[in-house]
Amino acid sequence: MFATRRFAAKAIPRASHPAALFHTTRPSFVKVGDALPDLEVLTENSPGNKVNLAKELQGKGLIIGTPGAFSPACSAAHVPGFANHPKLKDAGKVFVVSVNDAFVTGAWSKMVDPEQKSGIRFLGDPKGEFTKALDLDFDASAIFGNLRSKRYVLVIEDGKVKKTFIEPDNTGLNGKKMHSRSLNKRPFTNNKPSS
Repeated sequence: MFATRRFAAKAIPRASHPAALFHTTRPSFVKVGDALPDLEVLTENSPGNKVNLAKELQGKGLIIGTPGAFSPACSAAHVPGFANHPKLKDAGKVFVVSVNDAFVTGAWSKMVDPEQKSGIRFLGDPKGEFTKALDLDFDASAIFGNLRSKRYVLVIEDGKVKKTFIEPDNTGLNGKKMHSRSLNKRPFTNNKPSS
């Protein structure tokens, strides 16, 4: 039986151009050293209140990306983990970005941080333009009805990405690990923790 398979494998001619030359991989996500996109597309509390993170983050800061405002994991653990983290004050300006409108993210900020003590600013990315510019969007139409953002954290210094923490599968990286690693400055290499 096995001899027949070996014979068949030898008898079939191989292509001179292997299929490995063709691939369908996506472009890379935002990388360390990349400048933030200079876009006036994010909104805060109102559609007319535009925020440009390339201009806002000229010092230290964090951008926390979430798939959606009021989503269970982001509302229960991911964002509150940052809001309540003892090292948050050392992070600089902190922004939560979600592919939602300004009214939704504004209401979400009041739920997550009712007294607004953390200083975290919640921004809507209504068309996902900022998220797409970072190449951190994914098709979430089965759950949310449209494209959404991967769950991520970008550590920013002087308008450039210093570190990235990107959820690998769009569905549930442990939120505690993400905020602890980003605020404790544990380096990641290729989005995996270093030893």
